[in-house]
Amino acid sequence: MAKVQFKNADKIYENSKTKTIDNLNLEIKDKEFLVLVGPSGCGKSTILRMIAGLESISSGDLFIGSDRVNDTHPKDRDIAMVFQNYALYPHMTIKENMAFGLKMRKFSKEEIEKRVNEAAKILDLEEYLDRRPKQLSGGQRQRVALGRAMVREPKVFLMDEPLSNLDAKLRVQMRSEIKKLHKKIGTTFVYVTHDQVEALTMGDRIVILNKGYIQQIGTPQEVYSNPDNIFTAGFVGSPAMNFFDAKIISENEMEIIGQKISLPKSLQDVIINNNLVGKDVIFGLRPEFFAADGNSSLTVIPALIELLGSEKLVHFSFKDKKYCAKIPQDFDINETKQAQLPFYIEKGLFFDKKTEKRLR
Repeated sequence: MAKVQFKNADKIYENSKTKTIDNLNLEIKDKEFLVLVGPSGCGKSTILRMIAGLESISSGDLFIGSDRVNDTHPKDRDIAMVFQNYALYPHMTIKENMAFGLKMRKFSKEEIEKRVNEAAKILDLEEYLDRRPKQLSGGQRQRVALGRAMVREPKVFLMDEPLSNLDAKLRVQMRSEIKKLHKKIGTTFVYVTHDQVEALTMGDRIVILNKGYIQQIGTPQEVYSNPDNIFTAGFVGSPAMNFFDAKIISENEMEIIGQKISLPKSLQDVIINNNLVGKDVIFGLRPEFFAADGNSSLTVIPALIELLGSEKLVHFSFKDKKYCAKIPQDFDINETKQAQLPFYIEKGLFFDKKTEKRLR
């Protein structure tokens, strides 16, 4: 078991002079399940490959446990990596695939047998050990890839979008399987995904990245309920948060989409603390905070209504900007007809228009 720590780490690709990771300071706790999440090109896989030793660190330091590992060969870092394409040997049986790494490290036959059987039991693969990868489903093959990593008993598990090749139903199932696995073996997990739902449901903590910079680190609840900036607020949550251009008229009133809205004390305090009267800000409101018993409302003309079973999404726009509300399916509202959309005004957040940082 081990913690992983980056100190002032940069990654610059010499051929393009592009700085992919800029001054990274990050501590991954011992036995923690940490998720790196962000859009394509944000640097999350690069960070994972730096931990694995597959990418060098241009400057700064990387520690695994108490050891500085900048120049340590990947095979000597005591980590195991699970890839999105499984990387199984098609000509080998499942048992041979799981045992291969141990054989290369000259483990005894008895120890290999013991570790493979223990991993197969945990992952429910015992009856498949004599089969080959092509005879297994995608989910089973992913479990084999996990088992191959498990038998090494590494200090750190690295997972690079391991569920991206699975269908939606299997992804949900495998999310819970990986979380159970983490609890059983009690090892540090670093997990990369671009799927924020995966991040919210799996991580003890989440690191949200954009363009090589950390935007926010926190528990799933922290990054959802208390985003530090517009990027985090818009990236976490599905559908994404609505961002309205707002004019602060007074300490207790603002204007959005041409309508005046009275403000509760919690938002009045933000206005006073930041001297916002007369200024333009961004007002953020999640689609799920629209509700029939809301204490405020907006007058809208729905452009599209999507039924999602127990809920429906109401899409509307104002001056070419699009917004979305998630409401109960029995809420009485029709497309192209003017309607009132109630919402919880106290759930809204203010953001600075220039810096895009949350105002508190």
